[in-house]
Amino acid sequence: MMDQAEPVLRQDPVMSRLVETHDPYVKPNQTEYERLCISIINQQLSTASAAAVRERVFDLLEDEVTPETVLTAEDRALRDAGLSRSKIEYVRNAARAFQEDDYTRDGLADVSNEDVVSRLTEIKGIGEWTARMYLLFVLERPDILPLGDLAVRRGIDELYGDGAELTRAEMREIAEAWRPYRSAATRYIWAEYEAESSIDVTDLVNADG
Repeated sequence: MMDQAEPVLRQDPVMSRLVETHDPYVKPNQTEYERLCISIINQQLSTASAAAVRERVFDLLEDEVTPETVLTAEDRALRDAGLSRSKIEYVRNAARAFQEDDYTRDGLADVSNEDVVSRLTEIKGIGEWTARMYLLFVLERPDILPLGDLAVRRGIDELYGDGAELTRAEMREIAEAWRPYRSAATRYIWAEYEAESSIDVTDLVNADG
């Protein structure tokens, strides 16, 4: 997708600089369910805390994070790894959903973005933010602009408003220049924000939980 997106993004001088500066396309070697579990683990945790919990949970499951292993793991062991009772419920809700339906890229290939969000948010513990992150990072839909994400909004404020707070309408207008590759632009905005900010981005972006 980046090969197609780059000529479009480079027409925006700000975005052109970000394309030259960052490489936000490191593909993780994880399944769709694993990545959804990671999003749930990240809810309302700092980056460091989330990473520590994630490592302990993956170690507990011997790096086999599947609906089956999550459903059969003992509650106490998951709590000892750092998951709260609610998050244990959420990852298990997601596990059952994955057993009952196909939420993979192939399974959702013909499903619209809004219908994907609707299906995912029917799972208790999956909110709008996590669903749109799933669209962007897991399903790799090309034109997602997650303005519900505080880090994205702050990044746009800094890059296009000299730090002044822009309205969402103004942000959407700015983002028109990035169509149909707003997902790629979003990745670059995050990369720039993380590089420039001393604030823990995970504390800012995750509105679910």
